[in-house]
Amino acid sequence: MPYTTSPVLPAGALARTPQPVLPTGDGLVLRPWRTEDAPAVHQAFQDPLMHQWHLMASGSQAEAAGWIEGWLKQWEAERIAQWAVVDADGDRLLGRVALRDIVLVDGLAKVAYWTTAAARGRGVAARATAALTRWAFEEIGFHRLELLHATANEASCRVAAKTGFALEGIKRSAFLHPDGWHDMHLHARVRGA
Repeated sequence: MPYTTSPVLPAGALARTPQPVLPTGDGLVLRPWRTEDAPAVHQAFQDPLMHQWHLMASGSQAEAAGWIEGWLKQWEAERIAQWAVVDADGDRLLGRVALRDIVLVDGLAKVAYWTTAAARGRGVAARATAALTRWAFEEIGFHRLELLHATANEASCRVAAKTGFALEGIKRSAFLHPDGWHDMHLHARVRGA
């Protein structure tokens, strides 16, 4: 049965070119992951705050290296696209920003991020999210980006607000964290709005 609309983005919209490096213009760079990032990723996941809001735990640098290998392959599959967020001067890892649950036919993806303990309070997540959002809308042509976070995660709510993601509602008991089920804020931005 034929569809009555055309795909918002064609297959290959991401994978037809190498994953780009995205400078934020204010001292940060979003770049593809590298295998040599494994020690910094492992270190980032030793932070108890990461365990509070993220479900992964890194038991070793080798495990982190395995994650990175998988992250690099995800670009070709066009379902998840992840960038390391680094400082422009020293290439020190400050966090990660990603498009997850990509649905090209609908022009839809979810924005996700984390920052290292040393990078918190410096606007890293907001600056990286703003740069990724600009690229997704202006360079690729996504129609809608969503951002979900636990309602108790006030820092993530501030990032969403700073980057123009309007609060659309609450998904009740929608995500299982180590301490139980959490309600999630659903924020979104639509291209051109």
